Amino acid sequence: MSHPSAWQTHRQYAATAARWTADRWTKESDRRRTLRATRKPLVRDARAALAQAQATDPQKVTTLVHRAERELATAKRRVPDPMWLFASKAALVTAATGYVGLPLVPGRVWMWAAVAVSVAVAGAILWALLHRPAASPIEPTAEERDLLKRLQPEHWREHAEQRGLAGTLTGRPKLTESGIVVAVRLDGQWTATKLRGSEDHIRALLGARTGLRFQIKAGKQGGWAELTLRTRSAADGDDLLWAAERRSLGIDTVTGEHVTVPLGERLLIAGRSGAGKSVASRPLLFDASEGDTNALVIIDLKRVEGRLWDHRARVASTPEEVIAVVDEVEAEMHDRLTVLPKGQDTWGPTPDRPRITVVVDEGAEVVTAADKVPFPEEDGDGKTKVRTRSALPGLESIARMGRAACIDLWWMTQKPTIGDGVPKQIAPQISTSICLAVRTPAEARVVLGEDAQAKGWNADELPAPGVALIRDGKRGPDPVKVRYMDKAVVINLPDQPIWSRTTTPAAATGAPTLTLVKPTSAAPDVAAVDGTDARILDAIETAGTPVRQKDLAESTGLSKGTVSKAVKRLTDTGHITRRPDGGLTADKAA
Repeated sequence: MSHPSAWQTHRQYAATAARWTADRWTKESDRRRTLRATRKPLVRDARAALAQAQATDPQKVTTLVHRAERELATAKRRVPDPMWLFASKAALVTAATGYVGLPLVPGRVWMWAAVAVSVAVAGAILWALLHRPAASPIEPTAEERDLLKRLQPEHWREHAEQRGLAGTLTGRPKLTESGIVVAVRLDGQWTATKLRGSEDHIRALLGARTGLRFQIKAGKQGGWAELTLRTRSAADGDDLLWAAERRSLGIDTVTGEHVTVPLGERLLIAGRSGAGKSVASRPLLFDASEGDTNALVIIDLKRVEGRLWDHRARVASTPEEVIAVVDEVEAEMHDRLTVLPKGQDTWGPTPDRPRITVVVDEGAEVVTAADKVPFPEEDGDGKTKVRTRSALPGLESIARMGRAACIDLWWMTQKPTIGDGVPKQIAPQISTSICLAVRTPAEARVVLGEDAQAKGWNADELPAPGVALIRDGKRGPDPVKVRYMDKAVVINLPDQPIWSRTTTPAAATGAPTLTLVKPTSAAPDVAAVDGTDARILDAIETAGTPVRQKDLAESTGLSKGTVSKAVKRLTDTGHITRRPDGGLTADKAA
């Protein structure tokens, strides 16, 4: 190997070693700095306890002083040295050990070895300083400077007792992109829950403005809590307008990450009036109506939001329409579950039978208005009677069984605690909760869970509009700034085929084509009967004797409305015959 090549190889090895050393140095230095900031307050408290013990027992008659001394020594041992001091001690110990262990080595060798080690260490540190990625410092605002000063342990210790916070002590506060974060040590009877209940005392101690949002949750270890002052947001500066290239639901205000909610979840979306519930749901409604394997059904009795989507979704805006569309979706669900292949857990969406997302806008109004709706039905004697129908049983059935059939229910409400804001049969089926600002902690618990406040899910403290908490079992209680999707953007979206049990996508244009079943003079085609009609026909044939219509609902498990419609279709096509006494028999000629 030539001399220049050897020199180049040595330089590369030296650079690699320097990078490795610098990286190790930086990580260990940060670790020690964090531990010192956390544990130094414990040393100060131990010194104060020792001074008090010495004043109480100056003659050391009891073990009070000795115990305080041991606790002080333990606290000191748990505080690591700064990195520069640790490295200096290690170098001295190594040099002393080598000098004692190798007395025959000439002093000149020791001198040059020490010089080489010093140069190597200095070079590694210099390389780390020069090549370390330039961190963009966060410049505190005037408000944050004041809060950082008052969060210092010295200021907190001095004023905590007079503010009713004796027994708590802060660590060193840290300014992040989402605000100020500080650990709080809890003594005696203090817990994170109790500290959360003393938020007004903390606000008074810090002199914080009333509108500043606090977040208090349990710390990473027992006896500690974490206090976060949301003075800023990681989403600041991001473009929150919805666009086709920005299809996330929103941006995490703590991490700055784009937050998405995938299709296939059963959602609960809640928020008080003016919190931005409709705007927050629009990116989700777009995803649910986009593509040839997705279909959207909106139940909206207020006729405001649903009207925006009527070129992309099936919209029901009257109680009668709600009953009809719920019957159709429920019948489709049963059909899919009937033909679901053995061993397959969920239905695979196709253009002919897509994923269906049923959105109930303002569920409390739907439960009230779509209950006891007059609906004409044929009874077992062939007479038409007006019965009262409710949409809720069908919606509950879709919530319980729809997932396997690739039919998902989204429930939206402004009043989660009033009446059936979230029906008892639907609430347990919810897999993801999206909660914007609500009025009371009770509403937050209904939407996010009974343990919501204890774990930091304080939706009643969210600013409005446009900020939400999303609980899906994966995320923490970090607020999300949702994207803004204007009404004009929704109206200008391209049309999509509207789902219906009587429509199928046309092969050429993709537009919905209506297919009607009409009676003909020729014998009906039995093979053309499928789905719900096939189940009804099979039940009649299996019985072998005339069957009354009301008995079919019990034997097939279908709703009375669904059975009535199927019987009418089969009668019109000649597959079944209604006897004078009201009994139904299968036409053997068919």
